[in-house]
Amino acid sequence: MLRLHPFRYHRPTTVDEAVALLAQHGPDAMPIAGGTDLMPNMKHRLFTPGHVVSINGIDAMRGIGFVDGQGNEGNGSRPGRWLRIGALVTLAKVARHPTVRRRFPALADAAGLVAGPQLRNMGTIGGNVCLDTRCTYYNQTEFWRRALGCCLKKDGDTCHVTKVGKKCVAAHSADTPPNLVALGAKLVLVGPSGSRQIDAADFFVTDGIWNTRRAPNELLTELLLPVPPDSDPTRRSAYRKLRQRKSIDFPLLSVAVAGDFDENGTLERIVGVVSALGARPRVLTGWNEMAAGKRLETGLVERLAERAWEQCRPLENMIVEAEWRRAMVRVYVKRALEGLTRA
Repeated sequence: MLRLHPFRYHRPTTVDEAVALLAQHGPDAMPIAGGTDLMPNMKHRLFTPGHVVSINGIDAMRGIGFVDGQGNEGNGSRPGRWLRIGALVTLAKVARHPTVRRRFPALADAAGLVAGPQLRNMGTIGGNVCLDTRCTYYNQTEFWRRALGCCLKKDGDTCHVTKVGKKCVAAHSADTPPNLVALGAKLVLVGPSGSRQIDAADFFVTDGIWNTRRAPNELLTELLLPVPPDSDPTRRSAYRKLRQRKSIDFPLLSVAVAGDFDENGTLERIVGVVSALGARPRVLTGWNEMAAGKRLETGLVERLAERAWEQCRPLENMIVEAEWRRAMVRVYVKRALEGLTRA
């Protein structure tokens, strides 16, 4: 039986209290919300904090609603510029919220594809954004890891994937971030020095050990998604996820796409993001140059999928063959793009 180590549990009721606790206890403290990923990792001794700071009692980190550019609540009848999603909103609520489903269907679909219903009822969107990276050689019990020889990410000095100890290549495996990147979202972080905003596209880095720009003593408090005015081109989005089973499993590959279409169905802008291949979501390059001013028809879909395949080279950090995952890039990019044509 896997047991938790001893630790002290804190329950602050404000963001300031939580940040103060994280700052006070430094590297020996970790925040927890739904705990669907952190608790198993603690049982595996991947993390052994002496202080666990529960943020579930912070009401200011809940709720979904429109805000204007200064973060003020909209008047309801006339939506503001941003849709605010509190970091403590559960994945289940994001998946079924009518505004999210209407305005950002890919994000709703992604939230609804995380794990199973029990975990979506507990797991939060903030926790999903900050999800730890995963690897075949890392997400194992302490006994398994020590029998093989610990890896670079935890207690070792060598990456078992690349065979050199230079950089961890554990994979980013969260479902919602690729969509946040494609949709141009901003993330709000609060730490001892105050609040700051960062683009979702800039939030992630290529280091599998700590793959975000969030400092350990900072909290992700809310997500802001830009809402185009009704006069703007029609924005469509889609998400597709490859996994071994149709439920529970983390992605082996995920694809998020977002496109702006004019009244004639011509693309004005398109963004494609792939994830679960490396330590961060990757924005596919060259798509706008290929697609802007054109209709999203079969030939263009094929060319965009080929362009994506050329840019993706998975590593052996998952339990399936890397070449098979690469071959699936074409398939799932095409499926995501076809989702835009049906939106």
